[in-house]
Amino acid sequence: MIKTLEWTDEGVRFLDQTKLPTQEDYVTCKTYQQVAGAIRDMVVRGAPAIGVAAAMGIALGARDSKAKNLDELRREVEHISEVIGETRPTAVNLFWAIRRMRQKFSQSEHLPFQELKLALITEAQKMYVEDIAACQAIGRHGATLMPSSGTVLTHCNAGALATCGYGTALGVIRAAVEAGKKINVYADETRPFLQGSRLTAWELTKDGIPTTIIADNMAGAMMKQGKIKAVVVGADRIAANGDVANKIGTYTVAVLAKEHGVPFYVAAPWSTVDLQTPTGDEIPIEQRAAREVTHHAGTRVAPEGVAVENPAFDVTPARYVSAIITERGIAAAPYPESLQRLAGAVPAPEIPSDTGIVV
Repeated sequence: MIKTLEWTDEGVRFLDQTKLPTQEDYVTCKTYQQVAGAIRDMVVRGAPAIGVAAAMGIALGARDSKAKNLDELRREVEHISEVIGETRPTAVNLFWAIRRMRQKFSQSEHLPFQELKLALITEAQKMYVEDIAACQAIGRHGATLMPSSGTVLTHCNAGALATCGYGTALGVIRAAVEAGKKINVYADETRPFLQGSRLTAWELTKDGIPTTIIADNMAGAMMKQGKIKAVVVGADRIAANGDVANKIGTYTVAVLAKEHGVPFYVAAPWSTVDLQTPTGDEIPIEQRAAREVTHHAGTRVAPEGVAVENPAFDVTPARYVSAIITERGIAAAPYPESLQRLAGAVPAPEIPSDTGIVV
């Protein structure tokens, strides 16, 4: 399994996704500031992975804190949480992880100082193994929706690289293949950061799953020719009404899928569902640097002085979504009711017993 990130005694170790697919380099972040930088600079990306990275960053900062008493440590953890919380505004998993780590701190304040720090480290590691288990459960649920054979389109990267392992949208594809379904994949290149052509194609090729890269503007033509049987994507935030924020270009794919009668599925862990956000209109959209659009591999490909817009995400209205696949089960329209039902479901699959982490 691809090791997207992991906790080590030296710090949080990340597979540098900015270097893929040509280099498999790992970087170890030894401070919480370096973890924040890795999130902001997309060394680590994908909503579930960002959440766990944030938790590990908080645990790292607390472990190495020079605070002399509980009040000082509490203030320092709050500061660390604020720094990490400012990195990427759209992925709700980031804020879910920060809340969970703050809650763990409050619950552990009665412990001796070193045990309190250890409790935070253990919580972050627990979130890591929970994410893998959730992705595997998402895969099992979603595999039932995949065609028995044919090509499935995915946009951006919602695989092992976007999670702690196995993946959400790609987890659905992996599970379908493991169940014996004959699935091929079209991977949108996903401009401007090329997560599809660089990351999704790299992952699936390593797994031996037949994959074809297409440019983002080819999806409609492929659907018109009947070459795409289903679409499955990940998500960075899902509103209470079923609106979905995901990588820019997802909305376009969803509209095309609706026009051509192709089912459009969203796969994400429950931590991506934000029932406190009523609709997609309230989801903040991250704006990224113009250079991501004007340059490729360090070379300028657009004229000097041209204006650039570079929103990292868009919002797909719930009416275009055929189903939302989570580890708790599958939600379908009307989403306000089905998501509320899942909110009361058993929270998560059991954590594997062989992780070595005491929880």
